[in-house]
Amino acid sequence: MDFELSDEQRLIQESLQRLLADRYGFEARRALAASPEGWSRELWSAYAELGILGLPFAEAEGGFGGGAVETMIVMQALGGALALEPYWTTVVVGGGFLRHGAGAELRAELAPRIAAGELLLAFAHVEPQSYYDLADLQTTARRDGDGWVLDGRKGVVIHGDSADRLIVTARTAGGPRDRKGVGIFLLDARGEGVARHGYPTMDGGRAAEILLTGARAEAVLGDPEDGLPLAERVVDEGIAALAAEAVGAMEAAQVLTLDYLKTRKQFGVPIGSFQAIQHRAADMMVQLEQTRSMAMYAAMMASEDDAAERRRAMNAVKVQVGRAARKLGQEAIQLHGGIGMTMEYAIGHYFARLTAIDLQFGDADRHLRQLSDAGGLIAAA
Repeated sequence: MDFELSDEQRLIQESLQRLLADRYGFEARRALAASPEGWSRELWSAYAELGILGLPFAEAEGGFGGGAVETMIVMQALGGALALEPYWTTVVVGGGFLRHGAGAELRAELAPRIAAGELLLAFAHVEPQSYYDLADLQTTARRDGDGWVLDGRKGVVIHGDSADRLIVTARTAGGPRDRKGVGIFLLDARGEGVARHGYPTMDGGRAAEILLTGARAEAVLGDPEDGLPLAERVVDEGIAALAAEAVGAMEAAQVLTLDYLKTRKQFGVPIGSFQAIQHRAADMMVQLEQTRSMAMYAAMMASEDDAAERRRAMNAVKVQVGRAARKLGQEAIQLHGGIGMTMEYAIGHYFARLTAIDLQFGDADRHLRQLSDAGGLIAAA
């Protein structure tokens, strides 16, 4: 199988890497994280100029027409820089809902605005009791005339404090955890009945708690009585993108660690000359390369139409990424010693982001249970 990038893909990769190298040093990131919005509007405009904000949308909708491989390339570069901008929430997840669930007219209206950097999206699905279960919903949506009105509470909405539109899951029928009766709605984040409280997250990003009180939806994405398959498909695409981001962060953490092992001296020699340290560095390389392979697998499976097969693949990806990222991150911190625990040094921030990636859409243990319940990666026919 040919894993070489095309000339066009390589151009995307090199252009973005140059931009991030020039504009996204560690101190610059710390300053952005401490700013009120927590990320850079200026860099967001630069992403738009590169064309990556329109990456997954059709050319007729002002996009690039890219697929999962192009998304993998972008997310890996953003992961290596620990980028804070809402690319994953707006372009990958939000864009996924528009591509798979919105009508042509709505896509034609919103996709060009996303590509131009003028519109931000956030996915509001987590609830206090839900524990990663997309169908466990207490937020409700009821018909009101020709539209829908939502009531409920959502938590840990990544970049929900700066989003212009919210994509919200809500129960339209049935009982808690029923697969049927789940709707997906597009809301104006600044509209009447929407209250937001933003806060920083442990990985340097931003999130929000959102209270909906009679909030009127602007549009319905997909079938309001059977929207769970749409949400699951977009979540699987989001997991593939997170796997690529993890590869970028793990790769950067490994480079930082190897550089430290070559310069930090003990007993008059670099600590990297000790065989036991070399063994641990080799283990880090193994974890990185295994995760890189699974990220490629995720990119190939993200567009799989067989929902059960795609879900098993993403379960396996989540298990590998979560466990490998933790192992590599812990080794990186320990090999750095005390400096690795300080906020003034980059390695701890990479570990924090890798930990957050493990938790997004369910941690490794949860996905391992789901994979086991499904009969393994290759289920019996």
